[in-house]
Amino acid sequence: MRYCINCCIHLLPNDLHRQCFRCRGPDHNNQKCPVCRGENKIPLYTDRKQMKWLAVLEVRTDHCESWNGFFCLRKGKLCSLMFGLIIMTLVMVSYMLTGAKHGLLLIPSPFHYGAFASNPSLMDNESLSDVKDYYQPSKMNISYVKDYPSIKLIIDTITSKIEFITRQRPDLEELRKQEPHMFSVIPNKFLPNSKNPCWYEEYRGNTTADPYATNSYALYSKRFRIIFDYLRKVFWNHLYHYKDKHYRLRCLPHFYIIGQPKCGTTDLYDRLRLHPDVRFSAIKEPHWWTRKRFGIIRLRDGFHDRYPVEDYLDLFDLAAHQIQSVLQSDAVKEHGKRNNIIIGEASASTMWDNNAWIFFYDNSTEGEPPFLIQDFIHAFQPNAKLIIMLRDPVERLYSDYLYFASANKSAEDFHEKVAESLQLFEGCVLDFSLRACVYNNTLNNAMPVRLQVGLYVVYLLDWLTVFNKDQILVLRLEDHASNMRYTMHMVFQFLDLGPLSEKQEALITKSPASNTRRPEDRSLGPMLPTTKAILRDFYRPFNTKLAQVLFDDAFLWKRT
Repeated sequence: MRYCINCCIHLLPNDLHRQCFRCRGPDHNNQKCPVCRGENKIPLYTDRKQMKWLAVLEVRTDHCESWNGFFCLRKGKLCSLMFGLIIMTLVMVSYMLTGAKHGLLLIPSPFHYGAFASNPSLMDNESLSDVKDYYQPSKMNISYVKDYPSIKLIIDTITSKIEFITRQRPDLEELRKQEPHMFSVIPNKFLPNSKNPCWYEEYRGNTTADPYATNSYALYSKRFRIIFDYLRKVFWNHLYHYKDKHYRLRCLPHFYIIGQPKCGTTDLYDRLRLHPDVRFSAIKEPHWWTRKRFGIIRLRDGFHDRYPVEDYLDLFDLAAHQIQSVLQSDAVKEHGKRNNIIIGEASASTMWDNNAWIFFYDNSTEGEPPFLIQDFIHAFQPNAKLIIMLRDPVERLYSDYLYFASANKSAEDFHEKVAESLQLFEGCVLDFSLRACVYNNTLNNAMPVRLQVGLYVVYLLDWLTVFNKDQILVLRLEDHASNMRYTMHMVFQFLDLGPLSEKQEALITKSPASNTRRPEDRSLGPMLPTTKAILRDFYRPFNTKLAQVLFDDAFLWKRT
């Protein structure tokens, strides 16, 4: 144990003992003190053992003095904290009183758009999420619009701005200027002895080269490499040899399932491909017309290298090989019969997704896209057939939310996202045309839920500006679910497919439904009744116009 010689205060290890008043005192002089000068070394007994104690004996601070300082410190902090709380309370009360007086607490802040032109500083490799941040609406508290009457005022404003104006169709030369390479690859005439649009293209590669080495679908997706590995093995067996040259058969789809998402397109695709005369692309949803040809792999990843049209045509090589086998058969060569195999493509984005136009095409008046997907498809395939599967847009939106939302899914969260999206849409239609808002990339990425996908009639009217009405078959998912045999017969008749045996028909119509709602999503239950009423009001004028265009009141969805 260690003790101070003068005051006998207990010392801790390494205690400097400089605060001992009795040892130093107020008049202590370091020069005169023999202890401080190192003279007169004082023996000190510690644990009964004699030792030499040198230098300065310094005493630990007295306990009562330490506690007094501690309490003083605590008292000072407490006073500062109380003072700060009082100031914060006064500021908040002042803000609340002033805000209530001037209406600042209940500001309905709809998102009003400025110019729709893309940011000139935006590079192609920036992600679409960056674009969203560039034109991000201000954060708002939407709790005040949860009640039906408040949101009904927003919907009334949107309804008052709805105008269905026919768009101007671009001429062929304008389309050629936009996509010269595409027009150089796809011919304007196809083989006369094939029901499906196909043509022969000279192959200039050597026998050791990999014909799919640069295919973007194979490079960017591991899922499709197995398909392309098989195509590589059989590629050389399907080349057509004529006058010391090699030719490969190229094909485009005869029909397209163009929409809409969460409306049963996957189920229709799975049943149609069971028909012996129907083939599909190697990938169900290539999304080439809407995304890949612009370099969009995933919306959240932004832009990559653009997929050339050759990469898209490669997806139909499996079907082209089978068509070529039919074309080279004796029945076709000698008896003048033609190939009846047809190819389909089923990207559910084709009908509505024109979000990329603003980055590649010059802006038109009023912020509307000068070119749409259907303009280019019609330029190459004026006789193409289109199948559209629709669903009650209210239920479609909720299903879309459950499928794509990643976390915190609930009926309440869906309600808030609907309310915010309606405010954003209102802000747009107050300044721009309906078409400009529906096709605007910035607005569509800003809305928490995809309201615009359910505006079926807006898209359908634009497709009808280039295709005849008898080239488009519009189905309802509700009819397909209740009487699948009837809807499949409508599709077979529309595509002019041959008859089926009872066994083949049973296989197609009695298979289990595809892409149904996940069990974890079913447990969340239906949307709130208030949310459903709000969406009914929003979609009503669009459904009414759709029923008029199709001459079918079933598209009013009154009973669902």
